[in-house]
Amino acid sequence: MHIFSLPAGFSRRIRATTVALALTLALAGCATVPPPDDSMNMAQTQLQAARDAGAADYAPVDLGFAQDKFQQAQTAMAERKYVDAASLAEESRADAELARSKARLAATRAQIQSKIQENSRLRAQGEQLEAEAQKQEQQQAAPAAASSSSSPAPTEDMPAPASSVLSAPPPGSGFQTVPTDNQPPASSSSTQGGQP
Repeated sequence: MHIFSLPAGFSRRIRATTVALALTLALAGCATVPPPDDSMNMAQTQLQAARDAGAADYAPVDLGFAQDKFQQAQTAMAERKYVDAASLAEESRADAELARSKARLAATRAQIQSKIQENSRLRAQGEQLEAEAQKQEQQQAAPAAASSSSSPAPTEDMPAPASSVLSAPPPGSGFQTVPTDNQPPASSSSTQGGQP
């Protein structure tokens, strides 16, 4: 068996070539990655939109994450670590969008709750007014019912009787008694003059 070995000077040349190639690639890699200005601008725009939507009140944690990542992205830009800066700017943008969405949702919920409370207040006020109106109707109906039950209802005047009814009684017809069943009529005993 024969083991193949490289000449002593050849390994140094390979190492030097490998190091040169690595440096070239590293320099070329840095030169080809442009600064992530668009990502930074988008992240900054989303941060401002989140602040405008009230994220400081409704989603402060998410807004804080977005601001921290944006500051880290700015630091990476200053150090010319553009890949890191782009990644951090995208994370900041995503966190700012989340904060903005949560803020809008919370603001909408607050408006809905306010409308529900206003509707409840108006409903209670309407019910109170309706109860007061019914109470007034009952109070107005009670005196009318009391006055109609205590005094007779007004009726029309009765017509006067005819004049013939009110005329004087005929002469000699004065007061007469009505005979009862047990007594004989008084006029019959006086006309016959006798005994029964």
